[in-house]
Amino acid sequence: MFDKIHEECGVFGIFEKNKSDVTKSVYFGLYALQHRGQESCGIAVCDDGVFSQRKAEGLVSEVFDREELERLGRGNIAVGHVRYSTTGGNNHNNIQPLVIRHVKGNMALVHNGNLVNASAIRKEFEMSGAIFHGTSDTEAIAYTIVKARLSSNSTEEAIEKAMYDIKGAYSCIVMTATKLIAFRDPDGFRPLCIGKTPDGAYVISSETCALDSVGAVFLRDVKAGEIVVVSGEGLKSIDTHCTGKNNICIFEYIYFSRPDSVIEGKSVHRARINAGRILAERFPIPADVVIGVPDSGLDSALGYSQQSGIPYGTGFIKNKYIGRSFIQPSQNQRESAVRIKLNAISETVRNKRVIMIDDSIVRGTTCARIVGLLRDAGAKEVHVRISAPPFRHSCYFGTDIDSEENLIACRYNTDGIRDYIGADSLAFLPVEELPGLTGSNKFCCGCFTGEYPVDVSGAGGKNKFDSPIHNNS
Repeated sequence: MFDKIHEECGVFGIFEKNKSDVTKSVYFGLYALQHRGQESCGIAVCDDGVFSQRKAEGLVSEVFDREELERLGRGNIAVGHVRYSTTGGNNHNNIQPLVIRHVKGNMALVHNGNLVNASAIRKEFEMSGAIFHGTSDTEAIAYTIVKARLSSNSTEEAIEKAMYDIKGAYSCIVMTATKLIAFRDPDGFRPLCIGKTPDGAYVISSETCALDSVGAVFLRDVKAGEIVVVSGEGLKSIDTHCTGKNNICIFEYIYFSRPDSVIEGKSVHRARINAGRILAERFPIPADVVIGVPDSGLDSALGYSQQSGIPYGTGFIKNKYIGRSFIQPSQNQRESAVRIKLNAISETVRNKRVIMIDDSIVRGTTCARIVGLLRDAGAKEVHVRISAPPFRHSCYFGTDIDSEENLIACRYNTDGIRDYIGADSLAFLPVEELPGLTGSNKFCCGCFTGEYPVDVSGAGGKNKFDSPIHNNS
């Protein structure tokens, strides 16, 4: 209903030397990462080598009540996952953690990202007799690790071998009977960090905000290509695949990550402030108030206001209580449905020239409705500023960007998009200004430019397999 970009998932894991309430720690961590995936979630716990798990469709608070957390019980290692799928049906087998029981033991895997060679890996396994239960890239990663494990002395050695075969974006956590292992692709597309609690537990998370939720202190990011092994002996690093690259997805700063997170040493909040400041410098216009579209547009609106001197105002109220069970309306009910999730504050915008900051425009339909909300609330002018460049290309690394024929920037120029959404003016953040967000030029922005850090020729389209696919985690 709302044409917004979605990240596909968030991962969290914890290792305690002694048995404790690791299940509740993962619950709190997933709660903090809920913004990264709101379709399904799961937790797997290890207690003396015995794995227990619970996973289902729904928000963290819907899937895990007090009884479920008590049923999972205590342990010393646990992993968890929140997920948003790009396409396909309700396949329970795609929900993570993915627990694999093989001849050398048990393994639970959680994954954030997308492989560009998943279909080739899958075909190779299927031709040798393997049976896939789901349609996610994660299963291809798990099978590749298990195959390597049969000829390896340890799971981390198997992961080290498997990383030569899996290509694309992956920030993963693996739980075995005795270890918590995190590994990240050599380009570092998706974030992954390490923390430590006051009582000595190690925590792995997609974002630093989830470390805060369990009282863990940030230690460092998992390096691109690094394998981090946490066991009773402490933390060990394997850097065989580390190349010094860093192609973190720039949209982590623009939209995905929570503003209180720090990704690769850069504050997400500050990056969004910087985006607003750049927009004010490059595309100034006389106005009475600057507002942001919740949630990721708010910081950029503040930056625009600070740079331009135009007052910042609260222009929208967002209903935060719409979960996945919200009934999807019919086509002729969509206008009123937008108002259920978002409503304009007329006191802020009535009879005023309004600058509205949002993070992106995908198909344009939602932006048009939001501009309409401001018009209905009495705004005299609506000038739209977008804190990202126009989307013109697909993403192969874990971002749910529609196919190019559905992207409005592939069909219209800026003036055409302005007319489509009904704004008085429109401007996007220029691609060349992206380094100004973080002070670095090390990032992936292929969805804007069509230039990718790795070869994507074998990645296929949105549906890489014959069955409807959830493009990953």
